[in-house]
Amino acid sequence: MAKILIIKLGYSETIDIQISRSTSLGDVLRTTVILYPFAKDHVTWLVEEAAYPLLEGNPYINRILLYDLTTVLQLQKEKFDTVINLEKVPGLCALADSITAWRRYGFRFDENRGEAEAYDRCECIFSMCKDASLKRAQKQSWQESLLEVIGAKWEGQEYILGYQPKSKEIYDVGLNWAVGTKWPNKAWPREYWERLKSLLEGKYSYSMQQGLENLSQYMDWINSCRLLVTNDSLGLHIALALRKKVVVLYGPTNPNETYFYGRGEVVYPNVHYSCIPCLSATCTQEKTCMEFIQPEEVTKRVEKLLNQKA
Repeated sequence: MAKILIIKLGYSETIDIQISRSTSLGDVLRTTVILYPFAKDHVTWLVEEAAYPLLEGNPYINRILLYDLTTVLQLQKEKFDTVINLEKVPGLCALADSITAWRRYGFRFDENRGEAEAYDRCECIFSMCKDASLKRAQKQSWQESLLEVIGAKWEGQEYILGYQPKSKEIYDVGLNWAVGTKWPNKAWPREYWERLKSLLEGKYSYSMQQGLENLSQYMDWINSCRLLVTNDSLGLHIALALRKKVVVLYGPTNPNETYFYGRGEVVYPNVHYSCIPCLSATCTQEKTCMEFIQPEEVTKRVEKLLNQKA
């Protein structure tokens, strides 16, 4: 049995250049696809406290460590067979390099420049982080790219969520309207959500987003819905992990980056803006691309998926 350490706090999106201390929960959840090759090994995962509920109870993880000084000192005295670092924060790269291990994947620390650099198999991802044009043209999903980093074969591996929801399915459609403060440009106008509600009225039961202040309650709410209409957000990744159908509204980000496991419909703006996807948190156009996604088209996709046999 090999001893594996995964460092994924969520401080940096794996294939984005941005680094922050605001944890990207969706990025942590989608990284769980790399656990499958280590099913027979002892896996430790270092994570930020905010993302802990997404990993708790995961059958592929033997030990979850919260990131703090005490944990850092502990890890520097432990030995591992493999360290997988998917954080580009220079200090975390330096930590990963300081831990004794036979094998390393992901990002490393460049001692001369004091910056993150890529190990073998991670160069493609690192190139996308630094070149927006490569990211816009990306055809491969995050899930496949992450498995390539560790030298594993992409076989449609699902997300692995340890949390066991306490809710039952009671709604046909969940309306996941809110977006994080990091990407306000992803938001679909609130009046469009209201129009969608009127189009669903009398045909399907629906619920507006719940559990915004509590991650467990949020996961329970998503589990209570057969299908989720959502922006490109954490809710999308939780819905996929819970094997839900999804209708996803895309504009400023690239829909190719997420694999939907045959359970998704993508609605893209019907407008010829050369900037789409801009990969920007703010919009420079008079009318945002998200305003060109019509509620009538979203309703058609909802009906298509709900009438589709599982």
